[in-house]
Amino acid sequence: MEKSTHFGFKTVGEEEKARKVAEVFDSVAGNYDLMNDLMSAGMHRLWKGFTIALSGVSRGSRVLDVAGGTADLSLKFAEKVGQEGRVFLTDINHSMLSRGRDRMLDHGHKVDAVQCDAEKLPFRKDYFDCTTVAFGLRNMTHKEAALKEMHRVLRPGGKLMVLEFSKVWKPLQPAYDLYSFKVLPFLGKLIAKDEESYRYLAESIRMHPSQEELKGMMREAGFERVDYYNLSAGIVALHVGYKY
Repeated sequence: MEKSTHFGFKTVGEEEKARKVAEVFDSVAGNYDLMNDLMSAGMHRLWKGFTIALSGVSRGSRVLDVAGGTADLSLKFAEKVGQEGRVFLTDINHSMLSRGRDRMLDHGHKVDAVQCDAEKLPFRKDYFDCTTVAFGLRNMTHKEAALKEMHRVLRPGGKLMVLEFSKVWKPLQPAYDLYSFKVLPFLGKLIAKDEESYRYLAESIRMHPSQEELKGMMREAGFERVDYYNLSAGIVALHVGYKY
């Protein structure tokens, strides 16, 4: 019997969720970067910049960008690692990965673009200096399995960085809910011609583990010195953990 899981606020079978998530990102891929700028008023660039700054990545580093989509992080990491380093851009969704690969090439960067499931990464253990996943973990069915895979492929001393929507500061919750469930779907309908996908994205944020819950999950996956930074009053959190 197929196991059930969450797709936004709905309960669906695990295979159905995978299909539905694929449909969402096939639909939004063409307008993904524009919508990110509109939805966050450009703040996503600051959140990602903070992630890059704390990564410790330098020339010659090996970086894995899980669920990297349109390559915002991969582009910045490629600049940091130089010709001596290597950045792998991965995503389970072909539409998103294709846009990310093309952006990397358009910016003159060599690119290792790999379509794969984060729960079954096709890389050897103890290889990467840094692994990141930005706004992708909440869409994964088995988050614990994905975190364990990210732990496996990191070298001892390597770092995982999880940038994800989280639990907002309580006094801001009413305004944030209004924005998420009214304004966001409207923008999706107006710009991307897809109201339902952006309604799912808002719902998926609410179903994602809290800051402390995700911290515990990372520890369970084997990470040490796990901590997090609340950004924009907790709308987003950056979790950092190390493999020893």
